[in-house]
Amino acid sequence: MKKIEIIANLSVEADIMDMLKEVGVKGYTKIPVVHGTGNSTPKMGDSVWPEENFMLMICIEENMVPVIKDNVKKLKEKFPNEGIKYFAFEVEHI
Repeated sequence: MKKIEIIANLSVEADIMDMLKEVGVKGYTKIPVVHGTGNSTPKMGDSVWPEENFMLMICIEENMVPVIKDNVKKLKEKFPNEGIKYFAFEVEHI
């Protein structure tokens, strides 16, 4: 089992949620507003850096990982300036 984390600008939330629905992901945890900085413009939700991110955590069978990863890559190409990040981890599930 794998855990996928997707952190992205709120402006692409609908696109990411639509993609997950299309590939058959039904379960996830969403943190609706997250702040931070990385390789793109800071997303701090304040008057200086007003944009904000959201975060998804998805625990999924390993065979679905490449499907989600490939689709996230396509979204990153479609929205190159939105700071879409993808991480995958091994997870122990009991």
